[in-house]
Amino acid sequence: MKFLFYGFLIYALYRFIFNVVVPVSKASSHIKSTLKQMQEQQAAAARAQQEQAAQAQRQANAEVRKPAAKEDYIDFEEVKP
Repeated sequence: MKFLFYGFLIYALYRFIFNVVVPVSKASSHIKSTLKQMQEQQAAAARAQQEQAAQAQRQANAEVRKPAAKEDYIDFEEVKP
């Protein structure tokens, strides 16, 4: 009778480990790796966006610093009454 009980206990434990514990651990590791990959993609997108904004700012500053062309200058003449 003890052998039958121990046999059933070992079989139930085996089924529990390989039908519940192993798949849950595999799914957990898969979810963790997917989450890490998504976080890396978001960080890369944020860095790219910051770099693009910085580049646009540098370009805007470069355009503002350009001296006005001489053709745009209008001489001021005083009008005497």
